[in-house]
Amino acid sequence: MSSDISLPALFIRVLIAASKAHSLPTIHDETQELIRSALTDLRSLSSRITALSLFSSNEALEDVSTRDLVYLLVRFVSAELETRVKATERDERMIHLGMAQRSLQTFVETLDNYDIVPAADRELYEKKVLDVRDPAKKRELKIKQYQKEKELRTRIEVIRKRRGQRPGSDAEATDFDLISSLLPSPFSSSAADDEDEDDSETDDILRETTLLLLRLTYAQAHAQLGSMDQELELLRSAPPPPPSWEPPVDDQRGKNREIDDVWKLDAPTRPSGSGELLDPNGKPLQPFTILPAGASNRARLQSQVFGPGHRLPTMSIDEYLQIERERGNILTGGGPQSEPTSSEQLAIDAEQDGAKFGDDKVEEKRLKDENWARYTDVNPKGVGNTMNRG
Repeated sequence: MSSDISLPALFIRVLIAASKAHSLPTIHDETQELIRSALTDLRSLSSRITALSLFSSNEALEDVSTRDLVYLLVRFVSAELETRVKATERDERMIHLGMAQRSLQTFVETLDNYDIVPAADRELYEKKVLDVRDPAKKRELKIKQYQKEKELRTRIEVIRKRRGQRPGSDAEATDFDLISSLLPSPFSSSAADDEDEDDSETDDILRETTLLLLRLTYAQAHAQLGSMDQELELLRSAPPPPPSWEPPVDDQRGKNREIDDVWKLDAPTRPSGSGELLDPNGKPLQPFTILPAGASNRARLQSQVFGPGHRLPTMSIDEYLQIERERGNILTGGGPQSEPTSSEQLAIDAEQDGAKFGDDKVEEKRLKDENWARYTDVNPKGVGNTMNRG
């Protein structure tokens, strides 16, 4: 029973289960079992904290003992676990997101009431990255928030090394392990606990570490609230799932029967004798027509053929093409006669400036023009015409 163990032992049990679940895939049954067990213990832990009145809105931060400060993180841990609960339906996912969102909002408001987070950091974290439109300013805000979180983690590790704790060297250490290290060991004796409480230096170091961790989780809570708002907006705007209802078998059979009654094979016109409509391979043996059943429907469809609204063609396709050709809407030409001459092709190739091919064609065209000019000088026009002499 969770009521039979102390608050630190109960919280440590929650954090151990949460740390194990963090390293496992969410969809596994083992992960979900750990999360459900941790959430059950968290609900019991929250009710006991409320019954003991560990925190009050009328007291200041100095009135809260160092050993009790760590229990301010219960809401943060609860939100972390709620977001990892497996949900197959959209409404179920929205319920868990709403519960996690309310836990984080309560956590943030509590830290604000105790003035644990400095005003400058509070102003930095309250700016939502999604609301910034300018890409440069958005990038600058992300960098500042990341640098602040990195600074807090570095300070926490330095203090933990002073206490002789080095979980930061473990690559698999999580924030749940950091929180667990702030709690007294469940295997320590009460005398040892009293000795620790009397040690003012140890109490100051523990209090400083707890406050830094609260500031770190405060930054993470604001980032997670922005992500939750975006996910909830997407879930609300998502189309509803298609209905899984199917008509009963009898209704479906009745609908199929109505379709069969409307469309069926017309009675075939068979020659004298009893001939079959289809051969064993499904090939038609004689013509048939697919029409609606009933003589009245057939007569109605036949009367609509070439009715008053039907337009017959007024000219043939050849006549239409002849008229379009006379209007100039049909382009003709092409073929060998439309290809450029050698001189025209040479002039086209010579226009390719900047290429060696173009330079060669320019020189070739120049030589050809020069030879032609030399030829016309030697052979004036009309010299070779000896047919029509007077």
